Amino acid sequence: MTAASASGRLDEVKSAIAKAARMAGRRAEEVTLVAVSKTHPTEAIGPLIEAGQRVFAENRVQEAEAKWPALRADYADVRLHLVGQLQSNKAEEAVALFDAIHSVDRSSLVAALAKAMDKSGRRPECFLQVNIGDEPQKGGCAVAELPALIDQAREAGLPLAGLMCVPPLEVEPAPYFALLAKLARRHGLEGLSMGMSGDYETAVTLGATHVRVGTALFGGRA
Repeated sequence: MTAASASGRLDEVKSAIAKAARMAGRRAEEVTLVAVSKTHPTEAIGPLIEAGQRVFAENRVQEAEAKWPALRADYADVRLHLVGQLQSNKAEEAVALFDAIHSVDRSSLVAALAKAMDKSGRRPECFLQVNIGDEPQKGGCAVAELPALIDQAREAGLPLAGLMCVPPLEVEPAPYFALLAKLARRHGLEGLSMGMSGDYETAVTLGATHVRVGTALFGGRA
């Protein structure tokens, strides 16, 4: 990716976020753009950092460990999030590497993360992932199980930022985003990690605080 194309794509996405925010009576500054760099090499990430993007995300601990130490040595102010499924046995590595984890979805992972945070002293903010469409092939806790998971996360002392979801494909996402926002309000949570390249504008109009955008910034998978 050239510097010019990176800057152009970033400006386009930011403009779309700002427009959607205005439509909803919100400020663009209320929305964090998370650039999802999974499968993309450091050569594609660097131009976006140079263009001003400062929050990125990966799907897997191993890929992040391979790519980001060198990048963060050069760009110390970059923040790194985890948006993919996390195995409990990778909790220590995740806590050491990421500034936010968007995929906390079960009690065993809550316990593993709490233990890792207590051990390391690092406390990345956490989003609880909700299986908002009740899809068996997707991660996330069931809607009915969310209150218990929230209670456990709070009792364990996790820095609970909010909720995350991935709505079903090829259906209108708005009802699912609206449901996630309703669940967050019900439980006193402010963060809403929802919306990807195909639907982030809709997510912003419905209250998203974090949108996870990959293809619109990087193009297709590397």
